[in-house]
Amino acid sequence: MHAFLRSKWLYPVKQRSLLVAWAMFLSLLPGVSAIATTHSATANPVPQATASARVEQRQKQVRLVQPENYDLNRYPVTDANERHWRTVLWATALREPQPAQVAQALEGILSLTRRPKLSQPQMRTVDMAMQVGTQMYLHFPARYGSLEAAFRQTIERSPDSQWVAMALSALAQGDSAPEELQSLSDRVRQRFPRWSQDVWLQTTLQDVAERVNPPAMPPLRDLLQWTIAPQQPHLYVLCPRDRGLLCRAVLKDQSGQFVQQSGQLWSVPLLSRSLHDLAWNFERGETPQGIYRIEGVVPQPDFDFFGAYGQFALVKLFVPFESGVRSFLPGQKGRFAGTLAAYQALLPPAWRNYFPIQQTYWAGKAGRSLFRIHGSGEATNFFSGKERYPASADWNPTIGCLSALETYDESGRLQQADMPKILDALTATGGKNFSGYMIVVEVPDTTQISSTAAIAAVVNESTSPKTRR
Repeated sequence: MHAFLRSKWLYPVKQRSLLVAWAMFLSLLPGVSAIATTHSATANPVPQATASARVEQRQKQVRLVQPENYDLNRYPVTDANERHWRTVLWATALREPQPAQVAQALEGILSLTRRPKLSQPQMRTVDMAMQVGTQMYLHFPARYGSLEAAFRQTIERSPDSQWVAMALSALAQGDSAPEELQSLSDRVRQRFPRWSQDVWLQTTLQDVAERVNPPAMPPLRDLLQWTIAPQQPHLYVLCPRDRGLLCRAVLKDQSGQFVQQSGQLWSVPLLSRSLHDLAWNFERGETPQGIYRIEGVVPQPDFDFFGAYGQFALVKLFVPFESGVRSFLPGQKGRFAGTLAAYQALLPPAWRNYFPIQQTYWAGKAGRSLFRIHGSGEATNFFSGKERYPASADWNPTIGCLSALETYDESGRLQQADMPKILDALTATGGKNFSGYMIVVEVPDTTQISSTAAIAAVVNESTSPKTRR
């Protein structure tokens, strides 16, 4: 029952726009006039980026995470209180408060996962508590360690396969021993005999198994040599397995040559970390590995959405099964709706059975959509806990998209931004209405992507005569 309602109702963003939802959460100040949608920055200070606006925004979030707002007796999880809990839980994700009342409230909400029937608003509240609970449990195991019992009870008693999968995934990312993860996985299979036909259970169980025994990555040069479709740009985003570190993007032009700039390999750092540290197969999880279709841009809407995206256009990305794409497969109109074998055929032979590179296929099958590459108008300290990620402290996390650097000074003037560089490169290689492919892949040997020079060495190896097919 829950899974059916979720597929139709749980995320209004699936019916409208994940972009709008993200912007509504982050944009807390009144909007002003629309801004230009070119690749150039506005010359004027942005009111939302001034020091005073940042302080006001932060104070609003601090007020939301006061202990009294977590009182389940005052605010029971009912349809009427959905707005309260979704607002407070979002502020919890941003501020990561430590009072005991926060953990108690999360435990109470997660206890609802065991109920056989909930209303749609209750399910949305529980879903957000699962997301934020994962984040707090992983970041603060001492304060939020009690959520482990809530996750275990969800695995043991919840009738909802997605919540069971999320609970198992959270425990797998924590300190659970391999034998304990095996026992939990066996219990899930026992409770859900048709687990292999459930996208959340199947992918989570596979992830847990690979967390214990990581598969060997095929040769990176094979992936960089490969062309999904001729005469189209290919953007490669090479990421560490630790998503708190930065990915590096490199670009092949329509002729299959890697783009150079000022005599060096063109490269841009991007962040693919989920705010909630959720796995890739869940809404608001990290950016999945695999193939995306690139098709043009979404103009930055206006200053109402400035906090979420900054002031530049967003690159549109499509995963398999997602509607709205003009042509996912080469030479075929419309969305990808084929089999796993059809997806695998887009990859070089050595990569076709490598499960991590299939993530966009399974994420699309699970209903994830509306991925983008975008900047951020938020202050670098808007999200709490940045000290845990010193290598990416100036980049803001997202709920699935790829985040480009965009920073402002206290007067609201732009200081740095990589979106113009990305947009200009894609336009130069693919024209004004560019289209092509993006491939995201985690590289276990971080020395290969530690710098532009290191990536250039990998690129040179992949394009040298001795390795080219």
